[in-house]
Amino acid sequence: MRIVITGGAGFLGRKLARRILELGALTDASGTKRQVEEVLLLDVVAAPGLDDARLRARSGDIADPAVVRDAVDERTDSVFHLAAVVSGEAEADFDLGWRVNFDATRALLERCRALPRPPKVVFTSSCAVFGGTLPDVVPDTQQLTPQSSYGAQKACGELLVWDYTRKGMVDGRSLRLPTVSVRPGKPNKAASSFASGIIREPLNGVEAICPVAPATGMWLTSPRTVVDNIVVAHEAPAAAFGATRSINLPGISTTVAGMIASLARVAGADVAARIVMRHDPAIDRIVRTWPRDFDTVFARSLGMRADVDFDGIIRQYTSDELRR
Repeated sequence: MRIVITGGAGFLGRKLARRILELGALTDASGTKRQVEEVLLLDVVAAPGLDDARLRARSGDIADPAVVRDAVDERTDSVFHLAAVVSGEAEADFDLGWRVNFDATRALLERCRALPRPPKVVFTSSCAVFGGTLPDVVPDTQQLTPQSSYGAQKACGELLVWDYTRKGMVDGRSLRLPTVSVRPGKPNKAASSFASGIIREPLNGVEAICPVAPATGMWLTSPRTVVDNIVVAHEAPAAAFGATRSINLPGISTTVAGMIASLARVAGADVAARIVMRHDPAIDRIVRTWPRDFDTVFARSLGMRADVDFDGIIRQYTSDELRR
């Protein structure tokens, strides 16, 4: 079985690749369990740490059809499409956001359409497809009402995945990911970047800026849990889906104040004191449109799960990343 992960050099792309290799086998679009022979990590930069003979890396522009044709060849059985311009950058650069988040998704699906066998395609969407006036708990059937360019691009990607699936060109699944925390590394241009920064930086002895109010609600998942849920979505039989291929992934609902309280419990009040509240109107405007709680009945029926609490997410970060 040959698998392509776009955005494969990124944090989640590399974690997903490792998990797939640990499992050793996945189910293809025909329903057959097959051994994983190759995982290609496609990104704008070459993925590091290729210490498994089944791993390959390729660099190139995901919005370039020639790059996609070369990476997604006739042997490809599954594509995990993680590559994207993040929320803050997509809002600031309108053309770049639509080129990478929409045009490249269409080009990727067109390439999959041309393959001799319809592959599975797992598309990572976002809870940013929702916004505006929403119920306190967002159901699986909630209408898409994005309030940002990023959210609109992800919503359009979901519709593309569904239509190509409906036509039998791919076996697609669109996953509305909660905000992933705690991510290692440096801050990026995502509006949600602070959700990792206010934990990661204080644990590393560095001051962190929180750009939103303490009462701001968040829908969160840990890296381990979201990777497991992505795999569950891939493995789910096509018969489990109805008139949509979009799934709200499980998460935990908390507030920024709750996250800070968790950090104080896990690491001490002196660590939590390194967080400085400094309002950023641009980030706050985007984040305030995101829902903070979901009813994820369908996802759980497929076998997906949520983290227990944010204290556990912080402990997971210290175990998986900080001690390393």
